[in-house]
Amino acid sequence: MKVFGLTGGIACGKGTVSRMFAELGAPVVDADAIGHEIIAPHTPAWREVVHTFGESILRPDGTVDRAKLGTIVFADTAARAKLNAITHPRIAQEIQARLAELTRAGHRIAIVEAALIGESDVTAAFDAIIVVHANPSVQIARLMARDALSEEEARRRIQAQMPAAEKKELADFVIDNSGSIENTRRQLEALWRKITEGSSN
Repeated sequence: MKVFGLTGGIACGKGTVSRMFAELGAPVVDADAIGHEIIAPHTPAWREVVHTFGESILRPDGTVDRAKLGTIVFADTAARAKLNAITHPRIAQEIQARLAELTRAGHRIAIVEAALIGESDVTAAFDAIIVVHANPSVQIARLMARDALSEEEARRRIQAQMPAAEKKELADFVIDNSGSIENTRRQLEALWRKITEGSSN
């Protein structure tokens, strides 16, 4: 089975592209969704996160308020490193387990959607890297609208990640999501034809 890493900066449109891949029939392993699951109330990771950052990050129902946690970790490099140390190993383990299941099920291609493929230095784990890119002005506007952030907060979150130019250098394939959905879909469908033809050889 060929495994393609799908990454890109915050608010560049990874989720949009991931859904398009799923519509075309590709199984998608979503690292962010796994990240939600592993910090569900009373799991080991949840206990570590609460111990590290305090109960003020919890909602009344005991779930982690990711907006509050995000405000903390995007403003503090050391805090972000602590969170990553708790969550990243568990996320990586679950990704491998799900890929093993897909291999056993006979899939020829799988997509792993993960924001931090470059930052985590796991590019060698993939057969190829797909980077979703958007122009910085588009990225900032989308992030402000999506998360109700000020421009300063949006810029801080973008700057906390690997620069877009460096992400593009990692790419075997780039999808430019600066324009219309239709334009993005055309690029993705052309890429899908290319990688599915390659996987059948």
